[in-house]
Amino acid sequence: MAPTTRPFIFALALLSIYTSLPLSLSQPTADAPSPAADSCNGIFISYSYTAGRKIPPTDPTNQPYRFESVLTVLNNADVDLKSWKVFVGFQHHEYLASAENAVLADGTAYPESVENGTVFAGFPQTDLKTAIKTAGDLNQMQVQVKLLGTQFGVAPPNVPMPANISLANDGFRCPKPSMQGKSVMEVCCVVDATVKTNITVDEEFLPRQNGDLSIMYDVIRTYGSSYVAQVTIANHNSLGRLDSWKLSWDWMAQEFINTMRGAYPSVVDSSDCIFGEQGQYWGDKDFAKVLSCKKRPTIIDLPLEMTNNTELGLIPYCCRNGTILPTTMDASKSKSSFQMEVYKMPPNINRSVIIPPQNWAINGSLNPDYKCGPPVRVSPSQFPDASGLPVNSTAVASWQVVCNITQAKGASPRCCVSYSAYFNESVIPCKTCACGCPSNTAQTCSTTAPAMLLPPDSLLVPFVNRSVKAKAWADLYHLPNPNPTPCGDNCGVSINWHLLSDYSKGWTARVTLFNWDETSFADWFAAVQLDNASLGFEKMYSFNATLVETDGINKTVFMQGLEGLNYLVGEVDGKNPAKDPRVPGKQQSVISFTKKLTPGINVAGKDGFPRKVFFNGEECSLPDIIPSSAYRRSSAIWMFPVLLTLAVFMLMQQ
Repeated sequence: MAPTTRPFIFALALLSIYTSLPLSLSQPTADAPSPAADSCNGIFISYSYTAGRKIPPTDPTNQPYRFESVLTVLNNADVDLKSWKVFVGFQHHEYLASAENAVLADGTAYPESVENGTVFAGFPQTDLKTAIKTAGDLNQMQVQVKLLGTQFGVAPPNVPMPANISLANDGFRCPKPSMQGKSVMEVCCVVDATVKTNITVDEEFLPRQNGDLSIMYDVIRTYGSSYVAQVTIANHNSLGRLDSWKLSWDWMAQEFINTMRGAYPSVVDSSDCIFGEQGQYWGDKDFAKVLSCKKRPTIIDLPLEMTNNTELGLIPYCCRNGTILPTTMDASKSKSSFQMEVYKMPPNINRSVIIPPQNWAINGSLNPDYKCGPPVRVSPSQFPDASGLPVNSTAVASWQVVCNITQAKGASPRCCVSYSAYFNESVIPCKTCACGCPSNTAQTCSTTAPAMLLPPDSLLVPFVNRSVKAKAWADLYHLPNPNPTPCGDNCGVSINWHLLSDYSKGWTARVTLFNWDETSFADWFAAVQLDNASLGFEKMYSFNATLVETDGINKTVFMQGLEGLNYLVGEVDGKNPAKDPRVPGKQQSVISFTKKLTPGINVAGKDGFPRKVFFNGEECSLPDIIPSSAYRRSSAIWMFPVLLTLAVFMLMQQ
């Protein structure tokens, strides 16, 4: 081969990575679009119901029916549509069994409930080119997604149509869709000239997006039958955090993980390869050394002592036992990274064919929940060159997955807050079932009765030991005493916010953290959002604290333990386990505020109590009410700050 032709062929090989699809994943010849598409000079979307029938079980009140539909997305605009996304407003309690040529944009896998509507993202055809660039080739301009699922209550000949369909990409405007008969819904979405985006027409890749958490999937080396990918998890939320993170995804073309550095599968298992098509194709390979052949592997971080291990470590940002801190706490510990060698299967045995995994998910212990979008092709990442020269090396190809903190439907918090104040005898405890109701059906308690007001010292004992104190307190002060008593909060961590003092020039509160779980928390942090009082923050005496910006506003006090004291131990037995209650781990500090910058605030009212409280990134459950100042302060509550502080100090010495 002539030397002058080699750069040209190499360029073509690299170009094919960006533009070609593996034959096994490419679409068949596209059907002709609807005649209505001819009048659309934008993105034409149609939803066509094609078939349906009754399926078991028989239920006159909620009968299930099978449905089959086709979602069509056609680019009739003059610019490419990159990483297309379409919203379908399902409204009949639909349960989606499968979808060809698309994945769910929130990272969940089929089958999945889509009863509140869902966003589809293109896979494997993520981009739709223009007719101008393709000479009207529908295979490159159009994608058809065949949907199969179950809907409830709409019997033939009625048709279970969605409430709406629209393009979910930024910068487009979609009018109300129109119906063509009973079974076809259509809409033409056009560029919205009033919306400013950071996307330019001539860019080859979409720009990197912002989110609470980003995951970069960078292919750093590629071979004919395998490639090496570097996965980097970066935390961008000032209150976000992950402990003992677990990362999972779906392989889409029978790939498997051969080796890893910086992380490891939670289960090492090659049996799916040995008894599957991988074992037949890679007949001579020793699968005893293969790490994972699962279609959906779960990856965990390595412990700190593996950082400099020559076989498994020596990857920047690896080996931190799964802890990713917010940048407000330690920017150097806000990332985690690992590398893996990925083997491929026919017909993708080509260095230019790289199929990123889909349906990404990440979670931690006592951390916020994240929802991850689909991987989006971005410009290749750059890394410091391994030679040590002052140059950067470029990844072969890069994809970005953006994850955002979300509250799953029906999910319960994992921490809660109690309120107390110097002017009221009672403590307002965490709400009943704040972190979920008990699973023990033998336990008799009310899941709906409001939590009973408590004497101050009851905060120091587990919930199972509070009932007697709560009943006696209710009898003493003629408070409600329901039968059965309310269930506990069932939270692993609780935080007491006690309004300590209020004077002409300032005020103070005391924050006490209780760990009722056996798991200890290293490098813990908490945060309180005070809408009207935050600007008056002065300092904390036993914690490090600073005012941080969230959602563009400085209303949140971020706090963490002092160096050497940032370890919140777990619950342990009392000195005499036979009769003494278990003892929670605890940390405590006073926080002070000035009124100079916040004149007119009502500290005894809602201004002196936080609107949101976070522990290790998880938003905690708050009481529905705050302490009332309508009652005269008794000698018991006058001594409450002293007694609780003294009791906590004594327990911390155990």
